[in-house]
Amino acid sequence: MSASDMLKTIKDDDVEYVDIRFTDPRGKLQHVTVMADQVDEDFIESGFMFDGSSIAGWKTIDKSDMKLMLDPESVYIDPFYAEKTMAVHCTVYEPDTMERYERDPRGTARNAEEYLKASGVGDTAYMGPEAEFFIFDNVRYQVGMNKVSYEVDAIDAAWNTDTEFEMGNMGHRPGIKGGYFPVNPVDDAQDLRSEMLSTMKRIGMKVDKHHHEVASCQHELGLIFSTLTKQADELQKYKYIIQNVAHAYGKSATFMPKPIAGDNGTGMHVNMSIWKDGKPTFAGDKYADLSDNALYYIGGILKHAKALNAFTNPSTNSYKRLIPGFEAPVLRAYSASNRSGCIRIPWAESPKAKRVEARFPDPSANPYLAFSALLMAGIDGIKNKIHPGEAMDKDLYDLPAEELAGIPTVCASLREAMEELEKDCEFLLAGDVFTMDQIEGYMDLKWDEIYAYEHCPHPIEFKMYYSC
Repeated sequence: MSASDMLKTIKDDDVEYVDIRFTDPRGKLQHVTVMADQVDEDFIESGFMFDGSSIAGWKTIDKSDMKLMLDPESVYIDPFYAEKTMAVHCTVYEPDTMERYERDPRGTARNAEEYLKASGVGDTAYMGPEAEFFIFDNVRYQVGMNKVSYEVDAIDAAWNTDTEFEMGNMGHRPGIKGGYFPVNPVDDAQDLRSEMLSTMKRIGMKVDKHHHEVASCQHELGLIFSTLTKQADELQKYKYIIQNVAHAYGKSATFMPKPIAGDNGTGMHVNMSIWKDGKPTFAGDKYADLSDNALYYIGGILKHAKALNAFTNPSTNSYKRLIPGFEAPVLRAYSASNRSGCIRIPWAESPKAKRVEARFPDPSANPYLAFSALLMAGIDGIKNKIHPGEAMDKDLYDLPAEELAGIPTVCASLREAMEELEKDCEFLLAGDVFTMDQIEGYMDLKWDEIYAYEHCPHPIEFKMYYSC
């Protein structure tokens, strides 16, 4: 959609408001709403000024003026507002130089796509995320100086098999690690997920399926792959729609990686491929029908995996998922079909479908930054011909201890990820895709989270140590 198409849609569809949206460094959508009659060609060309000092990790108050530049290709009619509202994603610019603001995640994604073209490696990066989520009926938490607690509950949760409900307990529910793929009434969220997927389709998103996931209360909808920046936009819409449809049903959806103990956490596998001149570059005659460039791409991701964790697994909660025993891909190895390593090469019928799947990311990630960092690691692998070594075509979860000890792992904590990013960030700076100022600002936000987490007593510490 061009600017003129956008204006025509506003007129033809009697749009009342335009919701201007952008993404902050942590990955949360932000918005401001303007009357549609204020949006004309000059508005789209000139952009919308806002206060950047009010966004955590961005401008100081003495240099706070920033500009949102609307992207007409990203528009859609918001399905949740009572008044007809067109939503549009924006990239953030410096108003005095009209250069992209270096800490804007969407600008980073666009930088990454431009760098790919300039590198000669390819001209198009495709991303296909598989973001899981949990749905609960009741969520309560508190963090105070004398009380730290949380409680989540859901009628269909595995722990409610003997709960007395006012309407009775029907008894049909998935057990722990038993949610993949029973039909209703065991899976009671069919209609909810269908409405989520249908809502996505109605606003123009490319979707294909939905299902219950392995853990109790865990679900996934299928997004069809797209180019890097566009797919990051789509993932922001994906989260927005899931949370708002759940809210309309009186339920709460979360993309927190590990909201419950003792069951699988939530991941976001990311399928990736690079094309050049309309042809796939990852198909070849090497292992699993991959090309040399695909293997080098894998090598780059495995080499930089711990630094990547800072963007692909950016919450302290992420590392409660990245532990052995819950289908968590913590080992830096690759294989065809095998789901126990960090990188999997899915089976594909044609060269066009040949891709690489990173299995360690989770949906707490800012998609613009996570996709960009993965691409930069892969390009670094290709440019420096970093071979990933031999594939691991065995169940890594069942390896003997002595063999397991020889396989490197991803980070075990957000603290470790920040320390690794500080040591290994040069590959992100190539082509000015990321900048040191951006990385340092991002790390400052994450260190605040780490300190808050590490300085707060945990209930399990009372269980283990109170009577010591």
